[in-house]
Amino acid sequence: MTVTRPLPRILQGTHISVEPMTEAHLAALWPALAVPEVFAGGYGGGPAGLPATEEAFVEWMRGTYLGHPDRFPFAVRLNGGSGNGRLVGASTLGDLDETNANLQLGWTAYDPKVWGSAVNPETKLLLLEFAFDSGYNRVTIQADAINDRSRAAILKLGATFEGIQRKHRIRADGSWRDTAVYSILDTEWPAVKAGLLARLEQEPRA
Repeated sequence: MTVTRPLPRILQGTHISVEPMTEAHLAALWPALAVPEVFAGGYGGGPAGLPATEEAFVEWMRGTYLGHPDRFPFAVRLNGGSGNGRLVGASTLGDLDETNANLQLGWTAYDPKVWGSAVNPETKLLLLEFAFDSGYNRVTIQADAINDRSRAAILKLGATFEGIQRKHRIRADGSWRDTAVYSILDTEWPAVKAGLLARLEQEPRA
């Protein structure tokens, strides 16, 4: 299949919708993501990267998510239930490489209130489907090597561990981050998709 860079659009799921991120989303994500539990796992460069004010958070989000030609950032919104309409997360399809049909699914974080719910598996389902339906043949997912919770969640998706990139990035506190790299190939996607759909029948609503 030929890779065609798709136009971002709202991806509608059962429990959540994933919508192209705009400036209007940034401040609304402040109460969901600007908490120590989110940054503790390596998001934003780790605990030292947690912005102290809403204004600083919005500025950081703007620079991280918006205006990059090789990224499609998305905001995650709850559908139904007591939290209907609430923004609870962010994720991105980035490092878009049509020549080699590769991209990365990353820059992901969720409100701790929805951890362990259907939010993450359905977000991954929608974004992976969007990527593979567009002709990409390899999606990488990365995590700070010391983030056991995120690494376990990536393996639970059905991704394959590829290895550790040593001294890959500088954390916000100046220390070096080793990055654990995982991938899902187009040939693996049908089995991964089936696993995610099975999980969504059992995961609790956020």
